[in-house]
Amino acid sequence: MPYLYVKQKMARFNTLRNQILTIYIFVMTLVLLFVGVITFHIVSSLLKKNAEEQIQQTITQANGRLESLYKQLNSLTAQIVTDMYVQRTFLKEVQGKYLSFEERQYLMQVVNSYQTYFDGIQSFELYTNDYKRIFPLNEMNLVERVGVEWIQEIKKQRGKMVWIGQDPKSPHFFVVARQIRLTDHSFSSGGYLLVRVNTDYFQFSGFSEQKINNQSYTLVLDEKGQKIFSSLPAYLIHVLYVKKKEETDYMVVEQTSPLTKWKVIIVTPLEELIKGVDILKNAIILSGTFGFIIFFAFSFFLSTIVTRPILKLTKIMHGGRNGKLKLSPPISSTIEIDELIETYNSLVNDINHLIQMVYEKELVRSQAELKALQAQINPHFLFNTLDALYWSLIERDEEELAKFVLNMAELFRYTISHSDQDEWVTIQEEVEHIQRYMEVMRVRWGERLVWKINVPDHCLHVRIPKLLIQPLVENAVLHGIGNKTGIGTVSISMTECMEGNELLIKVQDDGNGMDEKELKNLKEKLTSKTVSSVKGSGVALMNVNRRLQLYYGEERELLIHSEAGKGTCVTFQIPKSG
Repeated sequence: MPYLYVKQKMARFNTLRNQILTIYIFVMTLVLLFVGVITFHIVSSLLKKNAEEQIQQTITQANGRLESLYKQLNSLTAQIVTDMYVQRTFLKEVQGKYLSFEERQYLMQVVNSYQTYFDGIQSFELYTNDYKRIFPLNEMNLVERVGVEWIQEIKKQRGKMVWIGQDPKSPHFFVVARQIRLTDHSFSSGGYLLVRVNTDYFQFSGFSEQKINNQSYTLVLDEKGQKIFSSLPAYLIHVLYVKKKEETDYMVVEQTSPLTKWKVIIVTPLEELIKGVDILKNAIILSGTFGFIIFFAFSFFLSTIVTRPILKLTKIMHGGRNGKLKLSPPISSTIEIDELIETYNSLVNDINHLIQMVYEKELVRSQAELKALQAQINPHFLFNTLDALYWSLIERDEEELAKFVLNMAELFRYTISHSDQDEWVTIQEEVEHIQRYMEVMRVRWGERLVWKINVPDHCLHVRIPKLLIQPLVENAVLHGIGNKTGIGTVSISMTECMEGNELLIKVQDDGNGMDEKELKNLKEKLTSKTVSSVKGSGVALMNVNRRLQLYYGEERELLIHSEAGKGTCVTFQIPKSG
């Protein structure tokens, strides 16, 4: 019961007006969703793009200030290692001369005087070529101070400044180093300069002033990946290692300086970048809801106007269930509805006329069936007579004549049967019919008639229209062998073609054949599209040709080849699928 109730409710809903209304609402909903999603996506993308450009500009400015500090530090260390007193002192050291305490003290004063040009410098350290410290005065050598790997890197740079990074001895300082190249000694190595720089000095780059908002975080890494400056909390470090940035809730923008090879990274929460999107989202939802209500009312009104005339016509058509179709009165509506009503009225008139015609034809058909039943008496009388004759000959031991009578009976039975089930037969049945026909013809022609049938076993099951081949055999016997003096042979063969999808059927005789004129006349009759008898044939070749086209298509036809005195060959192709 619940199922039937729901089904009835659904049937009431399944009206043209409701379908039009549903389609309108569905399309409008899709349009509103599409426009809303696209608008939201575009605005969000623009906000993200503008924020990213602003962050990129901030990074560029920060990198510029870092490069400026780096250049200042590079220039300062270059001035120190090329100072005349520093050069003379280290040349004396290379030459093996002893440096007095006073010389060391003056060297310290000269080097420390450069500290006033750079606020971030904590101290300077000088080392000899054999890594011994000149000042400050203690026993720590250069290997202990920075390690062998950094010494090799300093040598490799041949006088260029090397950023070592965080001081191995104190995390609050950065260390830079430079090899002292002696200008008066073929620019050979004279010693090493180490400079300690306060880590707080790089905060003067203004990262705090250049924040995009209060939730942005900055990280500066040197070429080796060591931290120079960071305001990034530890819990956000993983954001830097996510391959697809879309998978996080943060925008990560980074830039590497071509001069310092330092990388500046700014991490910003996405929600801070698209705060205005929430207002836009609410506006889209509100406008979409308002538009949906207006469009729903419009769709309901429009669907009612469109379907009202159709509903009236439907009610008139329902009146035809009692057996009488009524004409619909004109309804003032659209052109299409008027044409529909006019067509319906014309259809009603035609149907009423056809009903009368069918009634009259049924009367005629009933009379024809009665006559057909009466006409069936003659074939049955013929079959019964032949059957009685057959058994009479068997009793008299006239087996040859009895066989002849039996073949005649089977020929009549095969030919006269007209039921729909017997319209199509297998090739095996058609061949058996041909065999019986030839046996009957041998009674007339005797040993003059010879026939050969060559059909592969796997083709015997193919179905063809009844009497498609036998008339061709009959034509070959009567018009080919009948007019010939001496023994005549009729050959029936079948072969596969077209990759096994088609069957080529050939009926050939070695009779008198036809000259070109006779052959031309015969072909013209076959292509005339009219069914008439070919002179002297039992079943017309034109009939066979026409049936071939009706059953298998207009492109099918009988192909006839004949030469006077040599015989005639008739071929045609049919699909094996029947």
